[in-house]
Amino acid sequence: MTTPATSPPTGALRVLDTYCCQGGATRGYQLAGFHVTGVDIAPQPRYCGQGFHRADAVSFLRGNRDWIRATFALVHASPPCQAHTLAQRIRGRAHPDLIASTRDALEEIGLPYVIENVPGAPLRDPVLLCGAMAGMGLRTYRHRLFETGGGMVLPQPEHPAHVAPLAKMGRPARPHEFRHYVGNFSGVQQARDDMGMPWATRDGLREAIPPAYTRHIGHAIAAALDPGGTTCHGDRDAIAA
Repeated sequence: MTTPATSPPTGALRVLDTYCCQGGATRGYQLAGFHVTGVDIAPQPRYCGQGFHRADAVSFLRGNRDWIRATFALVHASPPCQAHTLAQRIRGRAHPDLIASTRDALEEIGLPYVIENVPGAPLRDPVLLCGAMAGMGLRTYRHRLFETGGGMVLPQPEHPAHVAPLAKMGRPARPHEFRHYVGNFSGVQQARDDMGMPWATRDGLREAIPPAYTRHIGHAIAAALDPGGTTCHGDRDAIAA
């Protein structure tokens, strides 16, 4: 299934978001001024990007190299994280690790790229982002790692101490607490409001990158790709939920 992409605004840079799910990463890039097309192996009727391809991500990258090079400024990839989460390691369950094959496909394309995953994943010289960092504005810590390639380098922001306690699973968070959006967490609307994903389901939220993270990355990458400042800059209020 393919949803044709809308035409980008004049001057907008384009991102291909692979393993896009419901579009947490996509929304952040949109807020940074990018026009985003998603790729996911599952149908994603709630996906918030401007175009969508239902396909295996690695096969799509390898089968469309020339088109991707000609169309996009950046490729983002969020391979499944289950092989690297602490819970799955404790349980001893086997899950596919698609990071290496995804990286190989991205390097074959040759564009700037970002690979996202959880702490413990085998990423190369990754930058850590946290919801407590300056400018993120989140009430969840939700650590994520980001590897960049294709000539892109991201600076590591200062990581503040975690001073707010985490709410216990299964009950609503108190005003002074941070939240933990994993499993069958309670407070879906609270999570939507916190992460800036009002369209997302519980499943989408627990799998998502907070848009604030890719907004941060997108602004840095847009400045590097477009130092003259001709890129269209996004605005949260201008993007429909």
